[in-house]
Amino acid sequence: MNDLLQIVEVRPLPGYRLFLRYEDGVEGEVDLSHLVGHGVFVRWNDPTEFQRVTVCEGRYLAWGDEIDLCADALYLEITGKSPEDLFPNLKVLECLRSAGSTESSSA
Repeated sequence: MNDLLQIVEVRPLPGYRLFLRYEDGVEGEVDLSHLVGHGVFVRWNDPTEFQRVTVCEGRYLAWGDEIDLCADALYLEITGKSPEDLFPNLKVLECLRSAGSTESSSA
């Protein structure tokens, strides 16, 4: 799997949802309504601000300089995959960490 997923299209939808399409053909909607009004997302209390989403370098979505969301995290949301599915090396790293902690605790 390509470690650098690229967003090629974003469209804001009603209800603080986004339609996303990725370079690998995956597409779908994400619901971001649970973020509205919290922390930096207070900016979205004005729905026109949410509509101003842009794709930056294919790697993240941005709303000005204050808010950005990672392409990988959104891909996981759309596909229902786990980080380990997307990045198989995470499994290897976790195994290595577990082996290291077992060795150090038995020493």
